[in-house]
Amino acid sequence: MHDESTDVTNGCGKIRTGTQNEAALLALMEKTGYSMVQENGQRKFGGPPPGWEGPPPPRGCEVFVGKIPRDMYEDELVPVFERAGKIYEFRLMMEFSGENRGYAFVMYTTKEEAQLAIRILNNYEIRPGKFIGVCVSLDNCRLFIGAIPKEKKKEEILDEMKKVTEGVVDVIVYPSATDKTKNRGFAFVEYESHRAAAMARRKLIPGTFQLWGHTIQVDWADPEKEVDEETMQRVKVLYVRNLMISTTEDAIKAEFNKFKPGAVERVKKLRDYAFVHFFNREDAVAAMSIMNGKCIDGASIEVTLAKPVNKESTWRQHLNGQISPNSENILVFANKEDGHQKSLGKPANLSIRLNGQHSPSPPEIERCTYPFFPGTKLTPISMYSLKSNHFSSAVMHLDYYCNKNNWAPPEYYLYSTTSQDGKVLLVYKIVIPTIANGSQSYFMPDKLCTTLEDAKELAAQFTLLHLDYNFRRSSVNSISPVSATLSSGTPSVLPYTSRPYFYPSYPLSPTILLANGSHVGQ
Repeated sequence: MHDESTDVTNGCGKIRTGTQNEAALLALMEKTGYSMVQENGQRKFGGPPPGWEGPPPPRGCEVFVGKIPRDMYEDELVPVFERAGKIYEFRLMMEFSGENRGYAFVMYTTKEEAQLAIRILNNYEIRPGKFIGVCVSLDNCRLFIGAIPKEKKKEEILDEMKKVTEGVVDVIVYPSATDKTKNRGFAFVEYESHRAAAMARRKLIPGTFQLWGHTIQVDWADPEKEVDEETMQRVKVLYVRNLMISTTEDAIKAEFNKFKPGAVERVKKLRDYAFVHFFNREDAVAAMSIMNGKCIDGASIEVTLAKPVNKESTWRQHLNGQISPNSENILVFANKEDGHQKSLGKPANLSIRLNGQHSPSPPEIERCTYPFFPGTKLTPISMYSLKSNHFSSAVMHLDYYCNKNNWAPPEYYLYSTTSQDGKVLLVYKIVIPTIANGSQSYFMPDKLCTTLEDAKELAAQFTLLHLDYNFRRSSVNSISPVSATLSSGTPSVLPYTSRPYFYPSYPLSPTILLANGSHVGQ
């Protein structure tokens, strides 16, 4: 397994020879009964384990392990990961030199064991000062296909994809929000394996491949986020899709209350889908079975349990590739933009799965160009004469919002700091002079960004969310800057439903030294 002349340190000051390495691995194989094979730059321990019968474990049973010391091998790693459950297969990525490449994949026999491994071994100190990162590993079997003619039905798209690629299992197509007879111009194609999806992508990716005379756009769909069964057992919110745009929240609440009056706590409708919150989980589950496939205002609806998203873990994973086991998990449900279609028809950022279905796309904002013919008459206008749905960024929304309420424009103040790995991190502080007072004179998000655009968008989003919060609670929160303004006679403040924006960001600790020399509280 290693050349006998190879010497490696075990990280504790002791040198272990190639012979000793081989002896340690042979002892592990003898003790466990597992086989070990090295091929294609990886070493497989098990897969299957001794006495295994039946197919391999399903998707969701494998975890990714990063930040492994390069001189650490299976004889040290396997016992650590066996604490979480029975290992089906341990794959350690190897260099030609005999060192490992710093990462591995561990497949357990059940999803529960994989989830336990993430909980107890993520950020685990495997050697003094050496912490490993553990997160779920999922092979992506889904492609995004853009620029599909909107009149094509699911069956037509499925048949066509089966003709041009192999291993197609299913096609997911969303109806247009405004015309249920049309699709949204894109689809997700599910393949039987990651390899089949990769081969299909390789065939379609050049950008010249055409379907029905149209050049299609192809890329990987964002991988799904798994939610553990324990969390799903607490969910009492239903996700309802394929609604008519004209259907009201009151109408949805009335329909879902029919089987048990008073069971629904509230309804939040977003374009052509909604989240129905119940007081009790039992009522939610019962309503799901009764209402799925029913018609509301002429539209056949689909009803599933909503999958919560751990937003806290999302930015922690962006920060260092791992989730802190010490953090409180803040579970929130998918908002309308959590799965928005990327610009230019790129795959949707579908970080949320709703019982096997991707979270829906946002309202279809037409973002394309039209030819400018000579002689076309142009009329000068002010941006403030437009409607808020003409703006796609939080920065523009905030500027528009302030103008419509006769406030002074927001003022942006930029701060920076440096991360532990040397990156320049940025954050904006926003001051709205009209509503600033001594109790809260500025708005600043609790996360830092690596780009200027992201920092500004995040600050604007944070400010809009904060203003929306205070408007809804002005009758009970007299210390907020907005409510104080209202009490002094500000006329007709516009309501605003904010759009969330998500960026790879870094936490702003309670006391972090920013570039202007002052400490800013979280």
